[in-house]
Amino acid sequence: MTTAHEDYGFFGPGSVTWRVWGYPTSMTVGFQRSVVVEELDPNLVAAVDKTHDIYRRPRTRYDRTLRYFSMVAFGGSRETATAADVLVKIHSKAIGTEPYGGGRYDANDPASQLWIHLTAWHSILYAYEKYGPGPLSPEDEARYWQECAVAAELQTCSPHDVPRTRDGVRRYFEWMRPQLVASDIAVQAMTHLLDADVMLPPMPRAARPVARLVSRVLRAGTIATMPHWMRNLSGIEQSRLTDVLVRPVLWAGFRAISLSPRAELRVLGVLSPMTLPVVAPIKLKIPPENPEVLSPAQARQRYGFDRPADAHRDLRAKQSRRVFADGIDPSDEGLVESESILGALS
Repeated sequence: MTTAHEDYGFFGPGSVTWRVWGYPTSMTVGFQRSVVVEELDPNLVAAVDKTHDIYRRPRTRYDRTLRYFSMVAFGGSRETATAADVLVKIHSKAIGTEPYGGGRYDANDPASQLWIHLTAWHSILYAYEKYGPGPLSPEDEARYWQECAVAAELQTCSPHDVPRTRDGVRRYFEWMRPQLVASDIAVQAMTHLLDADVMLPPMPRAARPVARLVSRVLRAGTIATMPHWMRNLSGIEQSRLTDVLVRPVLWAGFRAISLSPRAELRVLGVLSPMTLPVVAPIKLKIPPENPEVLSPAQARQRYGFDRPADAHRDLRAKQSRRVFADGIDPSDEGLVESESILGALS
């Protein structure tokens, strides 16, 4: 049984976010692209490599992360604000010393959060344009980046740092480019995450050939969205012919799936069961209990949360002392609490 959301959350049915993030390109190629590209940030990949979660429990990590991003786009304001708050707790343990440059990394650092946020929103839009309905109108694209800034209020980064235009986004990535590093751990993580098998559950023997084919097509489609300088930097090779041929295949596949909301939900249920309850009320047009749209600031005031940048300062300081002063592992505070919000850890 599908349960209605409490309200429309932070965007609602008239938003460009619902249109773009609701297309089947978003939870597949768009999301895969974002998590692959993110690994080129030395600080982010240091945190990823420290836990090794993407290797030990890749499907669970994928499922929980996709659920969170889907909550930001489609979830009710209370549950999403709660998830954003508990995520600060989880990230408080993702701190340490970057193994190549020697500097400190912190998953709650505003610069790191801005990189994650913009990479995700840019990748989702790019996949929609390339394998979906195509480019947005100038007016809708302006609205999309405005809504991207709204979503940034749920991160520790400042919404004032979020570009509001495509040119601004391009300038941000050009500014980031010299800071990106294809280290051994980054290339290992990117190669691993390009294997779409990490998204798929164990398959019956008869279904495995089809699953392998789907995995390869999604991999090719994701690589085709990556600029050549990024592929060269990370040693990812793919022919221009493959880039060209994969586009109509994915366009047709996503178009066919998008014609049936229930088909979309069946696919999503395979890829990310934890995300299904977030997206299902939207796809099935089940109205929320209260048909209102809140801003993140209104939600924090209503439910009693601090801004993410200011949240859980004591815990973050404690974790820092454990790691940098005492030389011991950070505590797992927030992880168990997150299971009722983001899904089981195993």
